[in-house]
Amino acid sequence: DTKLVHFIGKDNIVFHCIIFPTMMKAHGDYIMPDNVPANEFLNLEDDKISTSRNWAVWAHEYLEDFPDQADTLRYVLTSNMPENKDNNFTWKDFQTKNNSELVGILGNFINRVMVLSHKYYERIVPEKTIAFEEVAQIKGFATRIGAHLEKYEFRAALTEYMNLARLGNQFLQAQEPWKKGDNPEEVKGIMYAATQIAAALGQLGEPFIPFSSQKILAMMKLEKMDWNSLEATDEFISAGHQLGESTLIFSKIEDETIEAQINKLNESKVKNNMTNPNAEP
Repeated sequence: DTKLVHFIGKDNIVFHCIIFPTMMKAHGDYIMPDNVPANEFLNLEDDKISTSRNWAVWAHEYLEDFPDQADTLRYVLTSNMPENKDNNFTWKDFQTKNNSELVGILGNFINRVMVLSHKYYERIVPEKTIAFEEVAQIKGFATRIGAHLEKYEFRAALTEYMNLARLGNQFLQAQEPWKKGDNPEEVKGIMYAATQIAAALGQLGEPFIPFSSQKILAMMKLEKMDWNSLEATDEFISAGHQLGESTLIFSKIEDETIEAQINKLNESKVKNNMTNPNAEP
């Protein structure tokens, strides 16, 4: 009854798709892999990752240097996954994706919704006074994200997720509830819709940014929903629901922090050249 999936690199395709299945088939008592998603290679700062040369980003060192930012690395690695061709991880791109996308798009939208809800309604979700098309679109995002995940298309799934965050930002910017104090019923409808998108982002983010997703749900005082429910529901948070205190989900990464990581790698390169002066640069 087990579904077996082999996640591998492209240099192991022959073994995992021909030799290993042949051995299992000959034995007769093992299930066969349902799928063998094989990625291309991921380079680091335009050079092949090598643990022997210390040309790598070590997980334990990353967690020490970037406490409470495990999801940032998850996000960047997913967005850079070499699914169809070799790709490259750079610290500058890491910084840009964190500051522009996680902080500037996703975190900014969640923060705006929470701050406005506190300002207008003492953190209570207002009633639905207007039906906005953006709310009706959420189910489609959930369905598309789920379909991509089922096909191991993680980059495409993440793109859909971030498009939902962009939709939320664009919606708030277009509606400008802070300028419609003379129409409180319209403001209620806008904020109800914005809170639905924020709640959906908290639920749908778990495959990509699990810690941050849980922070959003905790901040909004919501329980995790199963994926089938996410694809079927018309309401991700109820009117009258009491939201919690607002906290920042992501934080900006400064230039000096990134320079320190680049310098660490360059020191490894210098040491490698001193140890083996005949090695290729």
